[in-house]
Amino acid sequence: MSAPALFAICTAIWGSTWLAITWQLGVVPPEVSVVYRFALAALLLAAWCLATRRSLAFPAAEHARLAAWGAMMFGLNYVGVYYAEAHVSSGLVAVVFSTIVFMSPIGMRLCFGTPITVRMLAAATLGVVGVALLFLPELRSAREGGSAALGIACALGATVIATGGNLVAVRNHAKGLPVLPVTAWGMLYGAAVAALFALAQGASWTFDARVPYVASLLYLAVFGSIFAFGAYLTLLKLVGAGPASYVGVSTPVIAMLLSTLFEGYRWSWPAVLGVGLAIMGNVLALRAPKRS
Repeated sequence: MSAPALFAICTAIWGSTWLAITWQLGVVPPEVSVVYRFALAALLLAAWCLATRRSLAFPAAEHARLAAWGAMMFGLNYVGVYYAEAHVSSGLVAVVFSTIVFMSPIGMRLCFGTPITVRMLAAATLGVVGVALLFLPELRSAREGGSAALGIACALGATVIATGGNLVAVRNHAKGLPVLPVTAWGMLYGAAVAALFALAQGASWTFDARVPYVASLLYLAVFGSIFAFGAYLTLLKLVGAGPASYVGVSTPVIAMLLSTLFEGYRWSWPAVLGVGLAIMGNVLALRAPKRS
């Protein structure tokens, strides 16, 4: 698939997962829900790899790197996101997570020497400002204090960890590792790290058998994890961590469009302006550079 098509798949799916994650909160501790999600996704993806004769074998040294990648990309990152959404609105978490468009280019510069272009900085600025305008009411309510500070701290920590996961994914692509088998192992290691975190927290291993929880778990495991991450990691391979991270800006826009359809969200002029800026940033970030 082309980069725009992969970008559209990630945006469409992850734009709906912000809402689906809220259905995971309540009965089951957040870190336990993360274990369920990625353990299920890992098993399904491994079964697909075996059915399509994709080898799941990797050297022991490679497994150490896959474990580190899985811990960042699928384990601690999502524990932070789930915890954040337990304390603040999903919209505010989306605003904080959109700052990954700044973190990823900086990380690429520090780790791989990739230059930071003016075009990318301009695109990142447009995107973050646009998302902030889109969720302006949530930003205003966060000033009231309470648990908002903890939620923002969790979201910011998750964003930093996700940036680290992006950088390791770039290294995996440079080594020529196959996307699907690597992702299966990464999700399994991510689930294991989340399980260790749950044990350290003394979390109760409960399960919510009600339809909203089970349905959202299946959706997050199959579409939000397997399909979306498969598309995202392929996109990252094609365009790099900086432009690929711009998915973090476009997904909140889709989330608000869905909220308009199903939750009666009413648009204000700052929200409309925010969407316009985010779209401009998307176009600028994904536009192919001119060849001399």
